[in-house]
Amino acid sequence: MEEKTIAQELKARVEAAEKVLVGLGAEWSGLEPQAAEKAYRALARLLQGKDYFIVTVSTDGRILESALDGKRITAPCGNVHWFQCREACTSDIWEEGEVPDGRCPHCGAELIPNTVEAEHYIEEGYMISWREYTAWLARTLNRCLEVLELGTGMGMRELQLLRWPFEKTVFFNNKAHMYRISGEFPQISDEIKDKALSVRENSVEFAGNL
Repeated sequence: MEEKTIAQELKARVEAAEKVLVGLGAEWSGLEPQAAEKAYRALARLLQGKDYFIVTVSTDGRILESALDGKRITAPCGNVHWFQCREACTSDIWEEGEVPDGRCPHCGAELIPNTVEAEHYIEEGYMISWREYTAWLARTLNRCLEVLELGTGMGMRELQLLRWPFEKTVFFNNKAHMYRISGEFPQISDEIKDKALSVRENSVEFAGNL
């Protein structure tokens, strides 16, 4: 199928869907500002007016600066614009610039980005949005659901947060369909091969051209 036809079909499926689930994998991490802005702008345009939720493994926080609805995004791997105590003496999370001296108000330890790269990752930062996501996902059963899995690799976090749970969602929902778009790992499992389309292309570039 030609790229233009795939893009047109994807847009039509998203438009017809009752709900849209989007997963953003490693391809969406560390993007150049211009590429990120173009891709997120196109994604926001595609999802405008839809009942959607986005799960991203990126920690750069660029998605939260986009036109996408922050209340419909969960970032379980954290966000470099939020900070935690290096020693994890508290579950408190601070926004960028909220603590001018960069020291934990409780113990004086250095504040570091609240991401999975921290030795003691404080998960409270994303838990509210994760609970909202799981509640939203429960409401997709037996609803016309379009799943867009974009740029996922085979890293353990992507497998656990995106590839495996997304496949499970599509498998159990008779009205679900999925696009898996990835420059390296677009393969579809046999269990959902009749309900999914594999596209071998960098997902950021694909999205930016929608």
